[in-house]
Amino acid sequence: MLFNSFEFIGWFLPGTVAVFFLLGVAGWPKAAMTWLVVASLFFYGWWNPAYVPLLVSSIGVNYLIGLSLARRPSRLLLVAGIAANLLVLGWYKYAAFVFDSVNLAFGAGLTLPELLLPLAISFFTFQQIAFLVDANAGLTHEKSLLRYSLFVCFFPQLIAGPIVHHKEMLPQFDRDETFRPSVANLSVGLTVFVIGLFKKVVIADSVAPLSTAMFAGAATGTEPDMAAAWIGAVAFSIQLYFDFSGYSDMAIGASRMMGIRLPLNFASPYKAASIIDFWSRWHMTLTRFLTAYVYNPVTMGLTKRRLKAGLPPLRPKRPGFVPFILLIAWPTFLTMALAGVWHGAGWQFVLFGVIHGVLLVLNHAWRVLRHAFGIGPERGRPWRPLGVALTFVAWTVSLVFFKAESVGHAFTVLEGMAGLNGFVLPHPLTPFTWIADAPAAALYMVARNLVLDGYLPLLTGAAIVWLMPNTQEWIRDAGIATTARAVAGPAPGTGLARLMPAGTPEWRPSVPVGLAIGMLFAFTLLQAFATTTSEFLYFTF
Repeated sequence: MLFNSFEFIGWFLPGTVAVFFLLGVAGWPKAAMTWLVVASLFFYGWWNPAYVPLLVSSIGVNYLIGLSLARRPSRLLLVAGIAANLLVLGWYKYAAFVFDSVNLAFGAGLTLPELLLPLAISFFTFQQIAFLVDANAGLTHEKSLLRYSLFVCFFPQLIAGPIVHHKEMLPQFDRDETFRPSVANLSVGLTVFVIGLFKKVVIADSVAPLSTAMFAGAATGTEPDMAAAWIGAVAFSIQLYFDFSGYSDMAIGASRMMGIRLPLNFASPYKAASIIDFWSRWHMTLTRFLTAYVYNPVTMGLTKRRLKAGLPPLRPKRPGFVPFILLIAWPTFLTMALAGVWHGAGWQFVLFGVIHGVLLVLNHAWRVLRHAFGIGPERGRPWRPLGVALTFVAWTVSLVFFKAESVGHAFTVLEGMAGLNGFVLPHPLTPFTWIADAPAAALYMVARNLVLDGYLPLLTGAAIVWLMPNTQEWIRDAGIATTARAVAGPAPGTGLARLMPAGTPEWRPSVPVGLAIGMLFAFTLLQAFATTTSEFLYFTF
């Protein structure tokens, strides 16, 4: 069941919220939580009921392991629990890729039964691994199977995140006010949900044909020229932005209707002036997970080994090749390689991760050099627009591997972007060839062609990305979500001000705002139900 489908908007979401509050107001909080678990399992099973037992089994096994770890920490049991989760994930998501790679390399002729990737397996696997690690460290303890089940399968965040920590979500169900309807929560939640729906249906799905046509052509052997390749790549970049940003808003909005605040997962990453800043804004809870459970353990493990050997700890900000390689470059490269593999089973995803590993290492190297020579960040402020542009271009180029069906198809697109297949002026811009003779008519025809050829959503999306505040910035005083920064920072909900430019207008509940959101909702619904409902891109991960 998709967030942008009639089934979800028309009856599942309003029905689930209504029954939850009816049970809560009646004084039955456990019944209300049980209802959410049942509704969430129904929501998951709508896609394919055959995989509901897999989700239920995963919840049961991890609950028992977490219960044991909380009572008596055990490194052996923790490793076994993590390994079991990764084996299940690996079998469903990567077995076919491994078998195909072995057959290609050695001609082994291995066969594998056809496997359908269970929806959201990457997300609920990572979320439960984090729970096991935290339980073993004494950071969380959950005795109730009902509460743990709700933590894992709560439907707004089940399919594509955010990846939630137990201590972030479950304590909210301990408050009596959570089970009572609130006009503030409903208005804020519905507003955020409608904004997310608009992003998905009106922007992302309308931009999709520009990218799909180019990448589909490359997959069938068509070599795109420079203009076509760049337009297709930029279109996919904008499509992915609004697809994932729209889902994140809809998840936060649906949850907030029930008084539950999920972690912020998306904070205008295309406004980032460096690749480090980018990854602190894009899929923030995944970055946080990889930082906490991959990057930090690698660096801390090295430090502990040096201390045991009687050696002084390495200092990453001190100039030196060895500290940089061991404490920054290697952990960063490893983490991003795993992030690439997490996004999909294929060598193109491996290269996607490797590219970002290299970019992050280079960015960290520049920061180390800047620190060594005393170059303050204030000197780089005039260059920020250039940094934003370069970061976006680097991200767009890397997304070619993210979107392409294979490495070969990705290089076909990259060759076009490099100009190796020539350059043809895009059709909407052809009137510019006679602008000197009839400037007004040429400009009119350019504008007309941009609309008729489907470029208006792309231009609208770009304007929203770089010229307008994001959802959190606009509704910041309502506290729509907690803050999930990838680095150590303030307590949840206190760090959002750092992301907001001065003078950003604020959301205020009022009749005009309500009418505007209602009209936006109606317009978006008309477009959603008039076209084929499309999946969110992150649903396949």
